Amino acid sequence: MQKFEILAKPVDMSGGFKDFFDTIGLTGGGLVTKGIAAVIAVIAVRMMLQLSGDPKTALRKGSMAIGTLFVAVVLALYGDTLFSTVTQAKG
Repeated sequence: MQKFEILAKPVDMSGGFKDFFDTIGLTGGGLVTKGIAAVIAVIAVRMMLQLSGDPKTALRKGSMAIGTLFVAVVLALYGDTLFSTVTQAKG
């Protein structure tokens, strides 16, 4: 007879999306921020792949693509902190 090993403990997901986001460590706003950063990163990579043969134009477009990729990385890393200051403002 086989003995089954439990790989993960059962998790109660009766609360819906809130429970799911709690298990992965993200809030709804954090998930949206990561999604926006992913879309910006895809746009930056596409910009890099469409560089022209002219060195002057390629340098300009390449630097814009690297800047866009930098913005995507900063947004992915610190987007939750940046946007939490806007949504939790006291006035």
